[in-house]
Amino acid sequence: MTVVKNYFYNLIYQITILIIPLVTVPYIARVLRPQGVGINGFTNANIQYFILLGSIGISLYGNRAIAYVRDDKEKLSRTFWGIALLKFITVCFSYLVFLIFLDITSKYHVIYLMQSIYLISAAVDVSWLFMGLEDFKKTVLRNLVVRLIGVSCIFIFIKEPSDLWKYVLILSASELLGQMTLWAYVPRTVRWVHIKWSDITEHFSPSIALFIPQVATQIYLVLNKTMLGSFASKSEVGFFDNSDKIVKMVLAIVTAMGVVMLPRVANTFARGEMIKVRKYLDQSFSFASYLSIPMAFGLAGIAGEFAPWFFGSGYEKTGTIICLISPIIVFIAWSNVLGQQYLMPTGQTRGYTLSVSVGAIVNFILNLILINRYQSIGTAVSTVVAEFSVTLVQVLFVIKQVNIRELFQSVWKYLFSGLVMYLVILLIGLTSLSGIMLTGIQVISGMIIYFLMQFILKTEMNKIIVDCAFQLLRKKIQTK
Repeated sequence: MTVVKNYFYNLIYQITILIIPLVTVPYIARVLRPQGVGINGFTNANIQYFILLGSIGISLYGNRAIAYVRDDKEKLSRTFWGIALLKFITVCFSYLVFLIFLDITSKYHVIYLMQSIYLISAAVDVSWLFMGLEDFKKTVLRNLVVRLIGVSCIFIFIKEPSDLWKYVLILSASELLGQMTLWAYVPRTVRWVHIKWSDITEHFSPSIALFIPQVATQIYLVLNKTMLGSFASKSEVGFFDNSDKIVKMVLAIVTAMGVVMLPRVANTFARGEMIKVRKYLDQSFSFASYLSIPMAFGLAGIAGEFAPWFFGSGYEKTGTIICLISPIIVFIAWSNVLGQQYLMPTGQTRGYTLSVSVGAIVNFILNLILINRYQSIGTAVSTVVAEFSVTLVQVLFVIKQVNIRELFQSVWKYLFSGLVMYLVILLIGLTSLSGIMLTGIQVISGMIIYFLMQFILKTEMNKIIVDCAFQLLRKKIQTK
């Protein structure tokens, strides 16, 4: 039940992340216009490189390292302080590199300084400690409060396009505040131990091993916007950035399980229980498919009618891009299970590194070919092909370790159900309805159709979820 409880904590947070942009994104899109949204997306994409350089894979490594030693207070404390100090040192070095970059670059100095607060946040980030301990309640509650404060500030202070710097400052300062509040829990979780230099440096090499795949991942997650901003207009970055936000908001619900399962699988692997590890893999993959496939079909179905009323006039192209990149919801959901929930916690970093490196290369080459001619549409196509490449390589890597046929045995049922749902959504879109009412009816109808198809096809995952829901409901009733 710990996994279920942590998933629901993380799910509540991800749903909040989903709801908050539904409130703020339309407002920001109208106030800042495509140019302002594009400048924020472009500068934030560039600051992510410095965050990546400073973090050198420490957050991901820290999560796993804490999970390995969490049953020993002394080892836990020594591991935490060693990793925390290492991260502080590497981020300070990265900030010096950023200042050199700031001196060289000729544009957006004020915006870049506001964005650099994210880099300071990375230095004090200890969320990996609580994730490794599977204590998601603290990180979730902290993030909820901080994000709600940030939303309030956006509506109070952002009134015109010239307020772009205030918008960036609110977002980055909220992130820093959220990270700082977690330190209040650190003294209750670990104790101070005398740290030697070797206690810090011993974590450097394994962090670097995870740094390489993170560099590759960042290339095809962030380089899209960097290349688009360099080869096309900032408005094109705005179109793609808004599309990417909507898809990633939906995807967050699916990948919430990955954050929960990584420390659980790492701890199980550390105890040598491989049968249990593979059981976790099968269940997670089925659950990810069950959720991601209807989300991809559903988002593609509503995109055309959704974008104009949600973002406002001038963002019609965003709907096309959302439709094009919606398949990455499925590919990322699968690679999240295979890569972050299986390869990473079981120490198979090489396979994970290879997969994301292939994705980065594919993304870079296709961007070079497609951006000049197709602009943000070309970037969308590059993204989909890159994510498919990552998933394909990971499937090939684990093919000898797991039963692939068993892994994919229910996928056709989800695909068929999703296709039926998609066709119904398109038919509803042909009616005289419009705006938020049309989108609402499409979403509700799509959910009903998908769940009906799951009952008709008798999928195992649907049965598990329904049984779990009834058990929780029964317990609620009994406690009353």
